[in-house]
Order: sequence, then structure tokens, then C-alpha cells
Amino acid sequence: MTGSSPRTVFLDVDGTYADHGTVPPAHAAAVRAARRAGHRVLLCTGRPVSMLTDHLLDAGFDGVVASAGAYVRLDGAVAEDVRFPADLAAGVLALLDAHDVAYLLETPDAVYGPVGTDVRLLRRGAAAPPEIADVLRMPGDLSGVSFAKVSYFDSPVPLDVMRAQLGSRIGVLPSSYADTGTGSGEIHLAEITKAVGIEIVMRHLSSPLSDVVAVGDGHNDLEMLQCAGTGVAVEGAPPGLLAEADLVVPGPAGGGVAQAFERLGLLG
Repeated sequence: MTGSSPRTVFLDVDGTYADHGTVPPAHAAAVRAARRAGHRVLLCTGRPVSMLTDHLLDAGFDGVVASAGAYVRLDGAVAEDVRFPADLAAGVLALLDAHDVAYLLETPDAVYGPVGTDVRLLRRGAAAPPEIADVLRMPGDLSGVSFAKVSYFDSPVPLDVMRAQLGSRIGVLPSSYADTGTGSGEIHLAEITKAVGIEIVMRHLSSPLSDVVAVGDGHNDLEMLQCAGTGVAVEGAPPGLLAEADLVVPGPAGGGVAQAFERLGLLG
């Protein structure tokens, strides 16, 4: 499977480009080589940009789709920054607090949690990304925080029940992190997906979605593989994601991104 025309590649981060924040050297090298060959490469992640460390960005990227499509930055300029409307934000916080769910409100500048969130994260050990500690804020009153997405954990409420209680304007997905357990998930605006962010980028570039290569491994990657001209899934991804894939590659430990770039003819 090869191709020499310029493509725009969107890479999920956790479980795809990186493993618990660690980027394999082969993945960074593949990104640099693809960009030298004239292709654009962007990260497309559920993380907010506040949790994208210098190490994750070190290979150099043409932009970022963050917060699972709510935030888009292309060539250094912010093209989209969608936040929860005030009424929906208040409803989400009220439900989470009523059930004593631990949560992080994700923004481009920081992540915010109730007082004691740091202790609850510490109890989880390696399951919590270390990048959170540097950007976590716990001001006490969260009512004024304007957020794009919520990550939650330690929930006594099953995901389906959470989804039903929040209503149709809000989406709830299992966590992007494979080791966070059944009491974890992500809350987002129902109309916002990674595909929305990709479409914004491609409109700015005046390029068709057929030129898109999307690589991912999680539940929040489904729409981006569906909209892409070429979809790449990581081994062990959810069945629905694997069904959408044109190509399946190993995870970060097996250098899957580098393999995908080579098989798709992106390395020059």
C-alpha cells in the first residue's frame, strides 16, 4: 500500500503515538520523515493542549486537534476552541458531585478538579498520566471554569446510567486510557468528535477528506477513522474501530505508527 501525493495525517496520542506519554524513537523519526517528504502530520487526541508535553510535541507537528475535536490549532493559529455552554456545564458538575465522582475539567491552559483530586489521583498510581500533576488546579469553586471536556474516574455510576442522566446533548465514552477501569470515562458535547476537528483542518487547507490518514486505538477514534480516506487502527482496539480500519498495526511498543507510515508510502 503506497502513495506519493501529499497526505494529512492525524495521530491519536495515548496507545497510538505514545505509551503512557513515552514516544518511541521510531515514531518521532517517522513523523519527521513524513513531514520532510511533504506530508502534514497533526496530533489528534482526547487530551487538552495543556497536557501535551514538550516530549510529545518534540518531533514537530503541523498542528493539533485536542480535547477530542473541541480545540484545533493549525500552523500556530487557533482555528476552533469550543467549550461547554454554561447550563450544560452546571448540570455535569452537579451530577458528578452528587455521586462523589472524581473528575478533571479540561481546558487549553490547565485541568481543574475538586479539592482532593490530587489525592484521589495518587491512589490510582501509574494509571494517572504524570502530566496531570503539572497542570492540575484545585481552586475550590469550579463554577466559573470554562471547559471543553471532562475526564472522570472512581465513579460508582455505570457509564450507561451516567449517559442517560446527562441527556442527549452530552456524550459519554469509556476512558481513552486502557488501564483506568470501568469507573472511568470521558464526557463531551455530543456534536463534538475528532472528525469535527479534522474537517475544520481540511477546510482550512482546502483539501478533501480522501487525503486524510487517521491512526487511533480508542473509542473516541471511531469517527475520525470513519471520515478518513485511510483509517489505521492499533491491534487490540475496540471491534468497531477495527472494522473501520484499512490497515491494522501494532501499538507503540511494536512501532506501529512507523510501520503504518512505511506501508502507506509516507516516508519519502
